[in-house]
Amino acid sequence: MDQPATYTRAMIFLGIESSCDETGVALIEAGAERIPRLRGQALYSQIDMHRAYGGVVPELASRDHIRRVLPLTREVMRDAQAELRDIDMIAFTRGPGLAGALLVGAGVACALGAALGRPVLGVHHLEGHLLSPFLSADPPTFPFVALLVSGGHTQLMRVDDVGAYTLLGETIDDAAGEAFDKSAKLLGLGYPGGPALAELATRGDPARFDLPRPMLRSGDLSFSFAGLKTAVMVTLRKLGPSPSAQDHADLAASTQAAIVDVLTRKSLAALQSTGLTRLVVAGGVGANTMLRTRLGEQAARWYFTLHYPELALCTDNGAMIALAAAMRWQRHTADARVDHDFNVRPRWPLGAP
Repeated sequence: MDQPATYTRAMIFLGIESSCDETGVALIEAGAERIPRLRGQALYSQIDMHRAYGGVVPELASRDHIRRVLPLTREVMRDAQAELRDIDMIAFTRGPGLAGALLVGAGVACALGAALGRPVLGVHHLEGHLLSPFLSADPPTFPFVALLVSGGHTQLMRVDDVGAYTLLGETIDDAAGEAFDKSAKLLGLGYPGGPALAELATRGDPARFDLPRPMLRSGDLSFSFAGLKTAVMVTLRKLGPSPSAQDHADLAASTQAAIVDVLTRKSLAALQSTGLTRLVVAGGVGANTMLRTRLGEQAARWYFTLHYPELALCTDNGAMIALAAAMRWQRHTADARVDHDFNVRPRWPLGAP
């Protein structure tokens, strides 16, 4: 096993993301005392393909990753004016995610590593999201509280350094993203449901329907959104067989308000319990306009700093995977293998070995 080398020059990291329905490839440049810099990235979304099925079809996702990953890699290398021999390390998403989709990225990364004689690092998908704000114009500093709202994950973490994560609270059933998507499906909206519901909510009254805020006063930092989906279903039944367009807009706005209220208040409670004054919000739901507005209002009121990844990096992407590898390598904590015997972990709690 290679040991992380001491930096004597800038290093170039290739990142490959293929955990679900987006194929992402990126190049990050970093040095021992240098903030990582994005050299180039390319992303392909499978949304149009999966829309016909109302959700992600794992087999189709895996096959599409196979078609996209090498052309995207060539595109990134060309745009960054780099050659394959310039790459010092290759990172891929090891998990969590769809097993077949993960294997595509792992296979390509390990094959490239073997061909180039470069080390390969499997990265945790959520760690990539958590660290992605370090590529923004206003990067955070350690320590901070992180609100991770990505797909089936809603977690609050205390982050003291790269790899030093303490779980403060997480969802016990549906995540925030799942609440958005399932509520959108009940409203007859297309895939992906979260953005569709948020767009519809802009035309609605968020105070019309008194929807529950699950576990808001639980006394801990756990989440639960399954009951909210049930409340949306019951409300729709009460509206009768032919609810109006305004009924749908008001219910969408009320649903979004309930989710945002829980995320905001739990985040404030996490800051209070830890005594920290920095909050990082990462993951797809972090792009939600209402959530950003509410948290911004609270930051101004309670004097804490708020950090997000750039909007283009809120979704799954290769840049966050390359960044996580670079930051781990900088701290000499990377488990970089030269045997290239790839494996994936579809279920992998953040912080687990």
